[in-house]
Amino acid sequence: MAKVTRILVIEDDPAIAREVVAALQHHGYGTDHAENGAQGLDAARSGEFDALVVDCLLPECDGLSLLRRLRSAAVRTPALILSALGTTDDKVSGLRAGGDDYLVKPFATEELLARLEALLRRTTANAETALRIGTLHLDLIERRAWRGNRSLDLLMREFKLLEYMMRHAGLVVTRSMLLEDVWNYRFIPKTNLVDVHMGRLRRKLELGGEAPIIESVRGIGFVLHVPD
Repeated sequence: MAKVTRILVIEDDPAIAREVVAALQHHGYGTDHAENGAQGLDAARSGEFDALVVDCLLPECDGLSLLRRLRSAAVRTPALILSALGTTDDKVSGLRAGGDDYLVKPFATEELLARLEALLRRTTANAETALRIGTLHLDLIERRAWRGNRSLDLLMREFKLLEYMMRHAGLVVTRSMLLEDVWNYRFIPKTNLVDVHMGRLRRKLELGGEAPIIESVRGIGFVLHVPD
């Protein structure tokens, strides 16, 4: 059985949401709807969707902030932005925030469908299946990891943690960022959860006697140095 393409529509206007969802379902897409930015962010973080339709002016978390947070969390699901704002500056801001295309309201349903089809074609053609930083290599399909020729035996959370650090290589990543983007905590608790998992990951990365590549930044978080 062919896989059903799943689209998440994040739109607070009930009439527009009904119209978009109905059109997508009529064309065979599996469609979920989130009526505000907070719900949309939680749903999109799951990675279960093939594309997002995101309104700009959302309650609780606006569309551009939502996209920035997804991209910083390494969620690459292609996103079509819907907005009543149609100047060049507005479009540039949307694309720079992490949108892949921009559609100005009011719009024809046929154009929305055509733009989504184009996004999905590009995603299929350019699907990222591996991540390499220096001697580190992640297979994102099989969920396997190596440092040089040595296979790393990582638990799922450790794999996600390493993927996040690799996507932010050379940048200081705070504990709050990791709790929010790797553990999906919206309210940051006082916990040593990050340090415990990071300690386990670092030990596995250095198990073969290799030099440390993840460094603690006192009072802030961690940084992954690009290995030779």
